[in-house]
Amino acid sequence: MSFSGEVKTELCRLPVTRSCCARAEAYGALLYGHTFSPLEIRVVTGQEVFAERLQRIFRRAFGFGFDEGVPARSENKGEKSRRKYSLVISEKEKIRQIFAAFGYEASNTLSLHINLSVLEDECCRTSFLRGAFLAGGSVTDPAKRYHLELVTDHQAVSRELYSLLLEMGFMPKDTMRAGNPVTYFKQSEAIEDILTTMGAPLAAMQMMQEKVLKDMRNAVNRKVNCDSANADKIVTAAGEQLAAIRRVEQQRGLDSLPEALQEAALLRIANPEASLTELAMLADPPVSKSCMSHRLRKLAALGESGEEEDA
Repeated sequence: MSFSGEVKTELCRLPVTRSCCARAEAYGALLYGHTFSPLEIRVVTGQEVFAERLQRIFRRAFGFGFDEGVPARSENKGEKSRRKYSLVISEKEKIRQIFAAFGYEASNTLSLHINLSVLEDECCRTSFLRGAFLAGGSVTDPAKRYHLELVTDHQAVSRELYSLLLEMGFMPKDTMRAGNPVTYFKQSEAIEDILTTMGAPLAAMQMMQEKVLKDMRNAVNRKVNCDSANADKIVTAAGEQLAAIRRVEQQRGLDSLPEALQEAALLRIANPEASLTELAMLADPPVSKSCMSHRLRKLAALGESGEEEDA
């Protein structure tokens, strides 16, 4: 099951208690579902738990469920077959009652909007958001990226949800995709908060844990890359130093060097992959990193000029 499916399964485990919240959740599902018109109400879902929850919610909210005898069907997508549940209400009186519950008149409603008077209580706003997500939302696996979105066919509804989310303390973004308005979030903290608000704290916790693991992996990768870059620098510098030492040896011999420079040259020859810090510790007596660097720079200068210098 996808992460989005796990989130919706967790949400569907929440009890259906207050009738006002059941009505608000049904409202969100209808506005973000497949069809909500005076001729037909249809919600299509690939999750059996959501299909069962919708039946309970509608009975709690309106006193009746969806029409009987609506079969589940399968859709073939590539090699996978995915079952779809299509829940339909086509009886005119049922549709009229549902429209009336949200302040609409089925006979003359041309465009849908969010009737905020139905969502006066905070619990009802949360329920509305949960219904909208269950019907028209999705969230990406946090191991891949951070993205939560809600998609509807109704532009006014999308604009009003955007304003509603702002009032609830969220900072959504919006766009258009294939002619449909999309409200979305891309920041992990915002997605965690909205999942918790809707009633999926376990999914929010999973997302937090995945973010910690991702941060740890990134930190390790940065350390490895940094160490690799430093190793490359050490190898390059050591190669240049060894070349200079060989020139000095050919020009005058290492025995002609001051004792400190001679020791530095012999240490570099014996430890071609050692860092400056390691070479400094190998000196007798040990010296500072800057002192060893100074001696090796003098050797490099001697190798270029052929002139003798004091340590």
